[in-house]
Amino acid sequence: QVQLVESGGGLVQAGDSLRLSCAASGGTASNYAMGWFRQAPGKEREFVSTISRSGSNTRAAESVKGRFIISRDNAKNTVTLQMNSLKPEDTAVYYCAASIVGDTPQVGDFYAYWGQGTQVTVSS
Repeated sequence: QVQLVESGGGLVQAGDSLRLSCAASGGTASNYAMGWFRQAPGKEREFVSTISRSGSNTRAAESVKGRFIISRDNAKNTVTLQMNSLKPEDTAVYYCAASIVGDTPQVGDFYAYWGQGTQVTVSS
């Protein structure tokens, strides 16, 4: 059973960048497709981006395409979300998740393992 721990959140201004990291332990990261989701106050959790087990395939939500980049290092059991040109509407708790289902799943229900989340706040 894999455990996930996110880091790298914080308070930034609009237009700034942040780099989120997700460290996996208790399992082999390359066995899982990995994803990032976020949940803003009063809103439902939403898909942000996902990456396949090998790292060769990625998907991103339309709202973050061209700004956020997902990557992974299976040797280090880590997944990274590079967030550029941040906007106030990107403010949310960001969650890392691991899935044994599919190549690049975009639905939260396909993810069995979740981290505790890291807060990202973007001021205008």
